[in-house]
Amino acid sequence: MTTLITGASGGIGYELAKLFARDHHNVVLVARNADKLTQVATELQAHGVTVKTIALDLATPLAPKFLFDRLQSEATPIDVLVNNAGFGAYGEFATMPEEEILGQIQLNITALTELTRLFLPAMLQRRSGRIMNVASTAAFQPGPLMAVYYATKAYVLSFSEAIANELRGSAVTVTCFCPGATHTGFAKQAGIENSRLFKKVGAMPAEKVARQGYRALMQGRTVAISGLHNWIVAQSVRFTPRKIVTAVSRWVAEKVS
Repeated sequence: MTTLITGASGGIGYELAKLFARDHHNVVLVARNADKLTQVATELQAHGVTVKTIALDLATPLAPKFLFDRLQSEATPIDVLVNNAGFGAYGEFATMPEEEILGQIQLNITALTELTRLFLPAMLQRRSGRIMNVASTAAFQPGPLMAVYYATKAYVLSFSEAIANELRGSAVTVTCFCPGATHTGFAKQAGIENSRLFKKVGAMPAEKVARQGYRALMQGRTVAISGLHNWIVAQSVRFTPRKIVTAVSRWVAEKVS
């Protein structure tokens, strides 16, 4: 079995890579930082598995096809695809740099969609395969001050649920994993480490979050939310007026001293 994990050099992707290697999956690790990937590969090889690293920025439009073609040329079939790479940016939409807006859409939506489309047909042909698309609890409500990021994760959730339905009976499963706030490098990169979400509400350890996502993937669950608190919040927005949901979402995102 070979598992491809994007965004594998740290955070949830790194913790998932450890879980797959522990269970004797060969892994293909993709991220931008070649040095970090090499460190992770050295660690995972202790499990006696084959580790292939590919340093690649999936926010580059041609990157997903390049990755697919390279693995095809190396005769590396992918049994499990984990679309984990993604990023967010904090700030009001009207003043956010265009490259940050389009970069989020390119990585969080376009690359994820393209990789799924590229690797899915072979899984269907083999009648075996699993896909995990990592969304977020952000998928369940609008997100003022992170409008594009929240919207991209809503896409991932909707897309994943739809194709999971299309694939019923095919022996290929699609799991949309929705973590809440998690202790990774994401918050610092996104500029939200001082938000109420991280300072007051709190975040879960990446190792615990990854274990929950891994279990959900192996069980073939369509949607999985990490943590009981996050599950309750995600369900509550279904019954709350949207203006209130949006206002609360902004309050949580605002920075505190």
